[in-house]
Amino acid sequence: MKTPFFDARMDFPEMERTRAEIREFLARDPATKTPHADSWSHFDPEFSRRLGAAGFIGMTWPKRYGGHERSSLERYVVVEELLAAGAPSAAHWIADRQTGPQLLRFGTEAQKQDILPRIARGECYCSIGMSEPDSGSDLASVRTRARRDGDTWVINGRKIWTSYAHRSHYVLMLCRTGEDPAARQQGLSQILVPLDASGLTIRPIINMAGDHDFNELLFEDVRVPADALLGQEGQGWNQVISELAFERSGPERFLSSFVLLEAFVERARREPSADAAMLIGSLIARLAPLRGMSMSIAVQLGRGEQPNFEAALVKETGSLFEQDLAELIMREVVPAADLTSADKFQRLLAEAVLHAPSFSIRGGTREILRGIIARELGLR
Repeated sequence: MKTPFFDARMDFPEMERTRAEIREFLARDPATKTPHADSWSHFDPEFSRRLGAAGFIGMTWPKRYGGHERSSLERYVVVEELLAAGAPSAAHWIADRQTGPQLLRFGTEAQKQDILPRIARGECYCSIGMSEPDSGSDLASVRTRARRDGDTWVINGRKIWTSYAHRSHYVLMLCRTGEDPAARQQGLSQILVPLDASGLTIRPIINMAGDHDFNELLFEDVRVPADALLGQEGQGWNQVISELAFERSGPERFLSSFVLLEAFVERARREPSADAAMLIGSLIARLAPLRGMSMSIAVQLGRGEQPNFEAALVKETGSLFEQDLAELIMREVVPAADLTSADKFQRLLAEAVLHAPSFSIRGGTREILRGIIARELGLR
């Protein structure tokens, strides 16, 4: 990218090489000709396949599972550049970010051999099955139940806000397998369910931008093999908490609309003003420490640690930054936002404004994250 914010000269040598590689790939890929704000919510399976073929998915995984055994910081560089380019990365995003690492940590050898190479090739896509209707943000209150019947699990219940379930292959879902209603956290397990399973209905949820990325899943006596269980029965709570650290800490929590900031800078160069300069300076001043925090968590995750508190901090402060980014730029240039405009800045601004309300919900609501932070700080 042209932006000096991600300056390869400030990277470690392996990061510098990786940044040059991914920039070269993105510069010639047709999918980046029309960048998007909130680009990791845009689904393009052909782009994901090209990215996988180039070795940019499953980067840290063992080679025997289709990975490339590169460092967590090298993977971070690739994610950063995908966001900076506004590349349509939704197809592989969840599978690469969290489903794959969960399989590596908790999966059986058969699960790893079957699924991980397909994810790394950009050919297998996954959804998150945590949230449920009427449960709010209380993850331990899930009511979707899986009961053992011989060599199968029989699943009944509902999941909601499952991004791109209608175009994915699996949903890694949290469900209740224990019988004691008082043992809320101890009675949970994770099961990997094929999204074409009999008895599973996928209902679309259209967002305010008119796009179909969310879905509700209805499970009615859905049967999956017993070996679809991920990890140990009854340990789903501990497993899903470790998964949330991957979900909440990445650069997508504050760089989703970086292309808008870059377009605003380009506009300010053409039409300079003191107000625009002050706004750009204040946004960059907030962005720089967020990036440092997020990169440090990537290192911790690469070491196998569980920085859940740190991830909550990044997600909460990053979401606030992203919402402020769209709102403050909108105030500066009203009424420039226009989804149909040929002008890149106007189109990106409209996309960011429409998507911004979801930033404080996805990956954990603001209230839940602040509760986690307050508890860690001894304030509750």
